[in-house]
Amino acid sequence: MAVAPQLRALLHAVNALLRKRRYHAALAMLKGFRNGAVYGAKIRAPHALVMTFLFRSGSLQEKLRAILQATYTHSRNLACFVFTYKGLCALQAHVQGETYQVHSFLAAFIGGLLVFGGNSNINSQINMYLLSRVLFALCRLGVEKGYIPEPRWDPFPLFTGLVWGLVLWLFEYHRPTLQPSLQSSMTYLYQDSNVWHDISDFLLYNKSLPS
Repeated sequence: MAVAPQLRALLHAVNALLRKRRYHAALAMLKGFRNGAVYGAKIRAPHALVMTFLFRSGSLQEKLRAILQATYTHSRNLACFVFTYKGLCALQAHVQGETYQVHSFLAAFIGGLLVFGGNSNINSQINMYLLSRVLFALCRLGVEKGYIPEPRWDPFPLFTGLVWGLVLWLFEYHRPTLQPSLQSSMTYLYQDSNVWHDISDFLLYNKSLPS
């Protein structure tokens, strides 16, 4: 019973600290680290689970280890990036006395080099994911600012055709240039569907089970 008042006092002190504006930048870095770790795990765990059991060979233990490793790496990298980005933004604002748009770019540029600069499968997937969205956003910004004429018709169908035309051409004739996970997915869809021996690997399974 003597613990409860002490715990309440500790929680009161922690909450009082969290409300102090003078520590806001440092605390925002810590919460950003927390949110990056949680979000990275939420995003990577289900993706790694599906991709590993669909396309990876090996024992159950090896597959689980691969899932945990991928989840940990994504979670750690995203947490470290958010922590670095928010810290560098706060540092620049403190040095210059106010916030400028270039602060965001410089902080993310340095954080990206430090955290996501290693050429690994996970970093590659994250960077490719961001690249497509950045290109979309830049096109919209260009139209919004008047640098790009606003289309008179919806360009999305043409964009879609170009994307699918290019990716299938690359897969069929320049496959090594594609990311390994994309190669695996497209092999399953377009190459494995050319091969079967009987009803078992035509309908029930992708490939024949060992006899």
